[in-house]
Amino acid sequence: MRRNALSELLEWKDSDRRKPLIIKGARQVGKSWLMEEFAKNYYDDYIYISFDKESQAKKIFTETKDPKILLERISLYKNKPILPEKTLVIFDEIQDCPQAIGSLKYFNEEANEYHIISAGSLIGTYLAKDTSFPVGKVNLIDLYPLTFDEFLEEVDEGMYKYYKTINSPENYAEAFHNRMLELFRQYLIIGGMPECVKSWVNNKNPQEVLEIQKELVRIYESDFLKHNKKISGGKILQVFRNIIPQLAKENNEKFVYSVMRTGARGKDYEDAIEWLITSGLSFKVNNITTPEYPLKTYEQHNIFKLFLLDVGLLKYMAGLDNSSILLDEPFKFKSQLMENYVLEQLAPQMDFTPNYYAMGRNFEINFIIQKDSLVVPIEVKSGLNKKANSFKRYIEKNNTRIAVRFSSNGYVKNGEITNIPLYLASKTMELLK
Repeated sequence: MRRNALSELLEWKDSDRRKPLIIKGARQVGKSWLMEEFAKNYYDDYIYISFDKESQAKKIFTETKDPKILLERISLYKNKPILPEKTLVIFDEIQDCPQAIGSLKYFNEEANEYHIISAGSLIGTYLAKDTSFPVGKVNLIDLYPLTFDEFLEEVDEGMYKYYKTINSPENYAEAFHNRMLELFRQYLIIGGMPECVKSWVNNKNPQEVLEIQKELVRIYESDFLKHNKKISGGKILQVFRNIIPQLAKENNEKFVYSVMRTGARGKDYEDAIEWLITSGLSFKVNNITTPEYPLKTYEQHNIFKLFLLDVGLLKYMAGLDNSSILLDEPFKFKSQLMENYVLEQLAPQMDFTPNYYAMGRNFEINFIIQKDSLVVPIEVKSGLNKKANSFKRYIEKNNTRIAVRFSSNGYVKNGEITNIPLYLASKTMELLK
């Protein structure tokens, strides 16, 4: 399957500022596959080392930091030549070999003509805690589950070709709207985890997809204890399993610690929350005090919401039935499901996670993003209903030039508000003109 991140890898390959690259992302989002696919298609040859499966390879990095000696050792170990710019060297699960992480600095400074790419399931947690990480000596990119457009290309190539042409309300065709909504609802059920998408494309067996989602959640929960040393795995598990109840609260204006247990405080769980975020399993969306440019100066890091990395996993963990989603029936968790979906689509398009804006009871803007110096409010509707009092009040109060409403309605611009169909959320930044 094609991944949008491939274009980032090609830019990296041809960049004058290229350094050894680290791909960040949660387990099972396709990092290993992407690196090998990139190597097969854009290099003469490649060398692949997984420090998880080839623990003996760690010995290569003992006793020396000289990149030329390391390259000689790697070449002999794999019995392959390593040629500058022609051979891609891949280090997978690099967090299992701290010496290899440290070597990236020297590859950058002394042997940058060699192309080095690496990834790790929990590399984000390593970056967050390790002071010896070669800051400034590597390039970083994030990989997420498949966005809706990537999913669409796999399940309906004809609709994907149409999807690519949409860049304004003028070239949007209402005739395709219902089919796109149907595929969008499929995505809510299947999600964007590569194994789930592959299973659906090949076998069209929803029960098999459900089993994969179940297994993925088990894998993530086992990681809390397997890979974590200083932070309580039990607390990470508690926060992870509490994402659904937190989102489902009647007035879901922020994450409330006492929902997990009576008397719980932020300092008891802040490390566990940070672990989930840096591992790529959760998005933290901070409230802002003032919806003005630049947004990051108004963030409240202690008032936030947590969302899950994948809407399909959220659907599974919330115990939602496929038929209620497919048939677009009303259910209590529907708006939260849609918000999680929109956030998933926005994240790969932006340098920063979106914010939200809550000012008092029953006044909330689902997301606030920044397009250049323009602050854009976003309302997420779970159906056709356009009623949004908070949204309209916000627009009037702040003299908003551009506002976005995601809903099941068509692509229409009406004054300051542009209604964008939910299935176009992965094109948001492109459509904001």
